[in-house]
Parts: sequence; C-alpha cells; structure tokens
Amino acid sequence: MIRIGILGDIGSGKSFIAKKFGYPVFNADEEVGKLYKNNRNVFRKLKKILPKYINTFPVKKNEISEAILSEKKNLKKIVKIIHLEIRKKMNSFIKKNKNKEIIILDVPLLLENKINRKKDLLIFVETKKKDVLKRLKKRKGYNSKLIRRFKKIQLPLAYKKKKSHFLVKNNFTSKYIKKDINNILKKILI
Repeated sequence: MIRIGILGDIGSGKSFIAKKFGYPVFNADEEVGKLYKNNRNVFRKLKKILPKYINTFPVKKNEISEAILSEKKNLKKIVKIIHLEIRKKMNSFIKKNKNKEIIILDVPLLLENKINRKKDLLIFVETKKKDVLKRLKKRKGYNSKLIRRFKKIQLPLAYKKKKSHFLVKNNFTSKYIKKDINNILKKILI
C-alpha cells in the first residue's frame, strides 16, 4: 500500500486535491467534526481542561474557537486530546483499507505530530496567497486571529514544500489539477 500525505497551507485546497486522486481519503478535519458531535468522552476531557469554555454536548465550534482565542496555551491542550483520538481513527482507516493500492492522508498536522512514516509520499499543495485568503474569508465562522493561531503551531510552508516529493499547483480548476495528479500517479505506480 502506498500512503500519500497531503501538505499545504490552511485553505490551500488540500481536501479538494485529496479527493481528486480517486482513492480512499482519511480527512482529519471531518473526523474532528465527528468527535465534537458524537464523542462524549472527548467532551468530558475537553470540559475538564477547559471548564470555562466547554459547556455543552455536542461540543460547539464557537466554544472551541473562544477557548483558543482567549488563551494561547488552550490550543495545545485541545490538540493533545483531539490528536490522540484522530490517530486512533486514522489507524482504523489504514487497517480497513490495507488492501488498497493507495490511501490518501489529509491530516493538517501530519508532519507536526509525526504521524507520517519515512516511506510516505508527500504532496505539497501550492496555492496563490490571494486565492487562499479569498477562500478562507468565504468559510463560515472565518476569524483571521484564529487562523493565525493555527498557523503558529504549524511548520513553515517552505519546510513542508522542501520535504515533499511532489507539488500540485492548485488553481481550483479540476482539468488542470487532474493532469498534475495523473502525472504523479504515473510516476508512483510504475
């Protein structure tokens, strides 16, 4: 099985690119949403460490955002709890898809949390800054301060790009992207 990790900036279209490969995708952001919505154990842990902010189950994103914005160290506390669960879900996904030729790991903190393996192929999604900003501003609950906090816990983009085996320039047009992806697949499936 070939494991492909998708790297890039917040809002660069990593999930969009991941889906275009046509192989099973583990989307960490979607899984985090499910944890907030369905996992009472995660709620209890978050409420214990952030009683001032986490009050209701299912956990509301605005409560998480408020906790992150009010104190820098709260983001690390949340990440510690959430990433443990995400790692379990990812391992389950990998086991379930062990007979697939390729799987895609769409995990924003893949390198930061040392989730990747040495043999994983890394693909960097490069997007123009103005396109990223335009897309982020369209997101429900967009908050530039929150985005900056998340970026601070991430490795520099230049480092991620350097570590990557391939690059996909994302201009959000399927035709262009499909060509890049097909070229990558040809190279790795030889």
